[in-house]
Amino acid sequence: MVAASDYSHRFTPAEYLEWEEKQELRYEYVYGEVYAMTGGTLNHSKIAVNFIALVSNYLRGKRCQVFNSDAKVEVFNLDLFLYPDLSVTCDDRDRSNTKFLSYPCLIVEVLSSSTEAYDRGNKFALYRRSASLKEYVLVSSEAIAVDIYRPNDRGKWELTAYEPGDVIELESINLKFAIEELFEDITFAS
Repeated sequence: MVAASDYSHRFTPAEYLEWEEKQELRYEYVYGEVYAMTGGTLNHSKIAVNFIALVSNYLRGKRCQVFNSDAKVEVFNLDLFLYPDLSVTCDDRDRSNTKFLSYPCLIVEVLSSSTEAYDRGNKFALYRRSASLKEYVLVSSEAIAVDIYRPNDRGKWELTAYEPGDVIELESINLKFAIEELFEDITFAS
C-alpha cells in the first residue's frame, strides 16, 4: 500500500465511499485517510488465483462466499475499509450489502517485499479489530511458505507456520489441502 499523498483532505466514511466509486484506482481507507493500492508481481497474482480457485471450488454450493482483491472489507464500524487479496464470509448479513463486506471469517494476503511489513504489522492490527475474523493467512510470493494466525480461546492470536510438504488447514471453512497446490506453476527467482 502506498500513501496517496495528493489527497490531504480527510474523508468521512460516507465521503470516501462516494469518492472512491469515481476513481480509476482502488484506495484503502484508514481513519479518514486514503491510500492507493499498488499492483503486484506475476507470482503474487498467480498465487492469489490459485488460492481463490481452491477455496471457491470447495465452497461451491455452501452458504459461504469468496471474494477477490476487488472486494472491500469494512473493519471497526466504518472507520476502516481494506482490500485483502482474498476474503470469505459465511455471515448472512453480508449478502445484503453490495459495496463491502463487514463480517469476514477468513482473510488472505499474498506478501510482497514492499507490503510484507505492513501486512504482518499495521494491517494485521487493523484486521484483528474484526470480531468475525477467525483466520488471517499470509502467503509468501518468494518461497513456499504460509503463516496462519488464529485467535486462541483467550482471544490472543497464535501463529501456525506451514512449509513444503505440509497440509494447510483452514479451520474457519473446514478445508485442508497440500501447500504445494497454492504454488502450482510458480517460478521463484534464484
